[in-house]
Amino acid sequence: MTQSVTSAALTAVQVCSCGLLAILVAGCGASSLTSGFGSSVFGGSSSESEPAPGVNEEQLLSAAKADQGGIGGGIVGEIAHGCPRLKVSPRDSHLTIYEPGRAGDGLAIMHRGEITKTARECQIEPGRVTVRYGFSGRVLLGPRGKPGRVSLPVNIIVTDSKREKIITDSMKVDVAIADDKPIGYFSAVRSLTFNIPEGTRPGEFVLFVGFRQKAPGAG
Repeated sequence: MTQSVTSAALTAVQVCSCGLLAILVAGCGASSLTSGFGSSVFGGSSSESEPAPGVNEEQLLSAAKADQGGIGGGIVGEIAHGCPRLKVSPRDSHLTIYEPGRAGDGLAIMHRGEITKTARECQIEPGRVTVRYGFSGRVLLGPRGKPGRVSLPVNIIVTDSKREKIITDSMKVDVAIADDKPIGYFSAVRSLTFNIPEGTRPGEFVLFVGFRQKAPGAG
């Protein structure tokens, strides 16, 4: 009788532990993003009289590692003076991958990617603008996750003043997760150039960055 009770208790503890991990992973929302470099590394808007420091992967990675988490609402990059906006929607700021055929099951989560920081700067010329943008974040292992290299797809879209797409691009972020640490970090910096029609302003354009939600196993 005692052996049966002990066995049942251990089983209950294991189930509770898995459930708790699933809740912790599923509950890690993306924190409020910052964009636009100013007098500080993140946050303040840039200006013509005060040159912005360069957007680089090291700064973004450090910011992602220092982030304390928290759930953000609508995530929109600040409107730096004369620079296109940078936006990450709440839905596309994270991507959860499940075991095949088990999408939506908290105990079947393999890993979850989150974009937590962004930044951008731009160079404006007659008739065109070049935007150097970057983003960073983390990947957390779920109950069914395994240490190793995780690759997650990211979409980049630029829309004009009429909200029509003028540029679409895609890339992947790779994260190495060690056996003794169920969380890894990533950062990426890229540049793109596009034309600005006469009569429009760079600030009317929006650059969207986010995870591709139709990735295999996503739910």
